[in-house]
Amino acid sequence: MRMVDIIINKRNGKELTEEEIQFFIEGYTNETIPDYQASSLLMAIYFKGMSEQETAALTKAMVESGDTIDLSPIKGHKVDKHSTGGVGDKTTFIVGPLVASVGVPVAKMSGRGLGHTGGTLDKLESIEGFKIEMTKEQFIKNVNENKLAVAGQTGNLAPADKKLYSLRDVTGTVDSIPLIAGSIMSKKLASGADSIVLDVKTGTGAFMKTLSESEALAKAMVTIGNNLGRNTVAVISDMNQPLGYEVGNANEVKEAVEVLQGKKVNDLRSLSLELASHMTVLAEVFETYEQAYHTLEENLENGKAFEAFRRFVQAQGGNINMIDDLFMLPSSKYHLEVKAEQDGYVTGIDAESIGVAAMYLGAGRSTKDDQINHGVGITLKKKIGDQVKNGETLVILHSDQESTSDSTQKVLDAYKIESTNKGENKLIYKVIK
Repeated sequence: MRMVDIIINKRNGKELTEEEIQFFIEGYTNETIPDYQASSLLMAIYFKGMSEQETAALTKAMVESGDTIDLSPIKGHKVDKHSTGGVGDKTTFIVGPLVASVGVPVAKMSGRGLGHTGGTLDKLESIEGFKIEMTKEQFIKNVNENKLAVAGQTGNLAPADKKLYSLRDVTGTVDSIPLIAGSIMSKKLASGADSIVLDVKTGTGAFMKTLSESEALAKAMVTIGNNLGRNTVAVISDMNQPLGYEVGNANEVKEAVEVLQGKKVNDLRSLSLELASHMTVLAEVFETYEQAYHTLEENLENGKAFEAFRRFVQAQGGNINMIDDLFMLPSSKYHLEVKAEQDGYVTGIDAESIGVAAMYLGAGRSTKDDQINHGVGITLKKKIGDQVKNGETLVILHSDQESTSDSTQKVLDAYKIESTNKGENKLIYKVIK
């Protein structure tokens, strides 16, 4: 088999065989296939696309290119959740405890953030003493005892994906649905869960800006999961404004805990219940989504989900006093108000710009070596559908620097204020099974 023949086949629009895809992934991973040939195939895929069978074969080959995590010592049906990323997305801190509160094990491998804000691990490290590195034995013990653990990715998961992503980034082939779907799902499948729920964001703060693109990605990932033996559900949710009211690290943990304590942050609460409900149905704890939603909502109200979060934090070495007294979490030196410059109604918020404003404050990384400042961030005081008067506060910038002109301008640019109220955004667009 020759790599040039595989490139020609795809260039001519032919469907690649599983053997051809396996040959390519193995060869590129072990460096017998050079970058220039891999680039040619990626560009051919970008223009000609891939069938469901090809995409599943590509994902399977990437999973098999490295380690896979064996979660069989964990009792019960393991369910994982993955978000395609957004601004203010702290659902993991609510969804995990909710699912754990009904006895379903959540063994989650998460990453750090690069871009707008910190990742799940960065946010958890806002809690003093919280350990994201642990042995496999400790990880499994924590899940068996508490039904929830979150750790940094260990081992050599899907190394082919890591190599291919770097190449896609510099060859203009990032925006390909089969390649994106294969990249995300290869890491999820290698992580060992029995079923997967995907939160696919759509809008200004999402990787996929349009609903049609988001739907295509969601369908591709669900098809991959189901074809490779994992029941998979995708929820397409709105990211045309930040989720909740807090953006940053410690302040996102704070808001998530407040929801677990019963605070009605409507969009964050509703999306978390939506995702958790699908997870527990996949785990066969409930027969219907409605039954799941009702019970999980009760567990938010009666404190069971909050207690599950406390046990999780304590088991991973976190200072539980910070959860019981949220004022102990890291905070910033200055709290600066950004005020509206006209009367009207908020009709749009560019979520990506809010994320960039938070990154300027130190809440995110522009390079992987940057240090996260856990105490800085942004609190939104107005969201889409709210009335606002000239001089009224739109957001509060939490900063360790007195001058925040770059972040202030980003916020003002992000807010669209018009004379006519267009109402609130839809939160959940579609569920794909």
